[in-house]
Amino acid sequence: MGSRLIRRCRTTFVVTVLAVVTAAAPGMPGPPGTSASAAALPFDPGPARAGLERLLPSQAEQFTLVPVEEPASGDYFSVSGRAGSIQVRGTSPATLLTGVGWYLERVAGVDIGWPGDSLGRLPATLPAVSGTITRSAAVPHRYALNDTDEGYSGAYRDFASYQRDIDLMALHGVNEVFVPTGAEYPYYRALQEFGYDAAELRAWIPGPAHQAWWLLQNMSGYGGPVSEQLIEARAALGSRIAAHLRSLGMTPVLPGFFGTVPPGFAARNPGAVTVPQGKWVGFARPDWLDPTGPVFAELAAAYYRAQQRRFGDSDMFKMDLLHEGGTPGPVDVTRAAEAVQRALETARPGATWVMLGWQNNPSTALLGGVDRSRVLIVDGLSDRYEGLDREKQWGGTPYAFGAIANFGGHTSLGANTGVWTERFRAWLTRSDSALRGIAYLPEGTGGNPAAFDLFTELAWEPGPVDQRAWFAAYAARRYGGADPHAAAAWEQLRLGPYSGASGTWSEPQDSLFTARPSLTATKAARWSPTAMRYEAGTVERALAELLQVAPSLRASDAYRYDLVDVARQALTNRGRVLLPRVKAAYEAGDLERFRALVREWNASEELLGRLVASDRRFLLGPWLAAARSWAAGTEERDRLEYDARSILTTWADRGPSDSAGLHDYANREWAGLVQDVYAPRWAAYFASLDTALVQGTAPAAIDWFAREDAWAHGHQAYPTSPTGDPVALAGEVAAALTVAGAAGR
Repeated sequence: MGSRLIRRCRTTFVVTVLAVVTAAAPGMPGPPGTSASAAALPFDPGPARAGLERLLPSQAEQFTLVPVEEPASGDYFSVSGRAGSIQVRGTSPATLLTGVGWYLERVAGVDIGWPGDSLGRLPATLPAVSGTITRSAAVPHRYALNDTDEGYSGAYRDFASYQRDIDLMALHGVNEVFVPTGAEYPYYRALQEFGYDAAELRAWIPGPAHQAWWLLQNMSGYGGPVSEQLIEARAALGSRIAAHLRSLGMTPVLPGFFGTVPPGFAARNPGAVTVPQGKWVGFARPDWLDPTGPVFAELAAAYYRAQQRRFGDSDMFKMDLLHEGGTPGPVDVTRAAEAVQRALETARPGATWVMLGWQNNPSTALLGGVDRSRVLIVDGLSDRYEGLDREKQWGGTPYAFGAIANFGGHTSLGANTGVWTERFRAWLTRSDSALRGIAYLPEGTGGNPAAFDLFTELAWEPGPVDQRAWFAAYAARRYGGADPHAAAAWEQLRLGPYSGASGTWSEPQDSLFTARPSLTATKAARWSPTAMRYEAGTVERALAELLQVAPSLRASDAYRYDLVDVARQALTNRGRVLLPRVKAAYEAGDLERFRALVREWNASEELLGRLVASDRRFLLGPWLAAARSWAAGTEERDRLEYDARSILTTWADRGPSDSAGLHDYANREWAGLVQDVYAPRWAAYFASLDTALVQGTAPAAIDWFAREDAWAHGHQAYPTSPTGDPVALAGEVAAALTVAGAAGR
């Protein structure tokens, strides 16, 4: 396991003055301020202490963190102690934080979610633990982050944001994290040794928000050129992220090299053979350098040297050959995979090759060329389809149970949690099971906190998770106290958005408010579900219950976030009732009813815009401000802002956006997008239909891409702080839905 290998490689530790005890006296915690001999410690608990102080600045001193050796059975933690003096023992700094997280949820009854917390409900003196709580990891690999996460969660975040996310992942038991930030750096440095100048490479590298698809060999250049200072700044940030992970005993999973090269590589490098990769949703794909040829090993070695110098060591590397339609041409895939792994092994002896289980990858031919004991497949489809047999399909290759609970970072609430709780344990306990981990893989993180909490918990429960009991317990700790209305709300959410079944989809339906206008619209993003995946009334009932939660629990950040999110979803679901009625009125030529329904639609979008403006997690402003902050000058500022705006709207130029259907792939109900992109589109469309009804003509055609592209190239600033009262606005949503329901429209 990656984190264990890195831990074994440590030979010295810097021990600060902390509340720790030596491994030689594990049962005798020392008071805060006690130091210990570095030689007696299996690892330095200092990074865990620092993380604890970031997360719980007022109560951190009440914890004693005790490092212990990791046994052959794997990571574990234990929690014990009297009131005000809690001892957490763990096998890595991250696992110490996992123990703290378990204590907060199971004993103190509060939640630190991603996002939202109820830490304000913690007492000044932390409560005692009854006996000792011990949990062992059921699987060695607890992997997190999709290849697309940086693009859809924010490619322009600062280190403090990444550090917070990593602390939260450690708190929830994650130990391996994909780190694509700065991944352009080793390409940029290595390829200058193979006939390319810096300007050519900077034009080939996409803008940060679009780089994930370049790393997957799907596209290049879009949103560029990037500047030297941007490449250096991103490399510096990626290096800090990797170092922070290592300090916690977590593995930074770095992008590996499998042959992506710029145009003209073979002409500049005698003996090299490249294979054109065709198109990916309208983009020209980069060429693939044949790994079995003589030049591949040289370029791979240069890549890994540049990467190690800047990002340090790792023993896990993520790469996917022939992703989403790539072609091998004349190259033998089995021999190519062998060569890719050999280059990795030469640069990083003993390293694990991480592959994404997606569509038909990895193929039998690819797996036939590798040492499977050095492979981990992070399955993106574990909860999506029936009849999966990963042991048979992948020939016993180690894999992680994974789920993609959203695409493009949609704000839709829900997940296939029932599939998770049933299937993970069933797969793990098969007699021939090759299941060795979990993989948390939403395309965008920072939403759906219940899904993150439940999914990561799978790896730490000794038996099956009772989904109904889990949601009941979650409701109590989420707001820092038991409340019948909170429990009822989360039971409705369990029965509704979180009841997704396998068969076709792994994410909920997206919003019609965010769709390009059409009377027959059933989804906003091309690859989203076309209909509701649950009974809409569950969310309206959940909203009604949340609005009745005891006043003493309403002050928590978690409550206010959830209230906005649930109200947003309830209002969004109303759009799927309204649009067919608008269509019926239009087709019947009933102008009065058409206008009344359009007024209701427009009022719903206006209310939606005000609602999401009341919580900072639903604001566009910080997303754009962050992009502008990375630029060295006006020209670069405009490029980076376009990179950040386009990924949310057009995604790309007209061809990929329109013909290939990439527009609105990353739709989300954020303040700014609702008011200035989505609502004006629908208003213009309905106005054209109104004119058509009045004049008895066909509605005027509207160039949607032109409108969206103009916004994507714009520079209007948006608020970075929320406005409005979330509770009052959620109440307004509930009232509007009640009136609409009573009217039976």
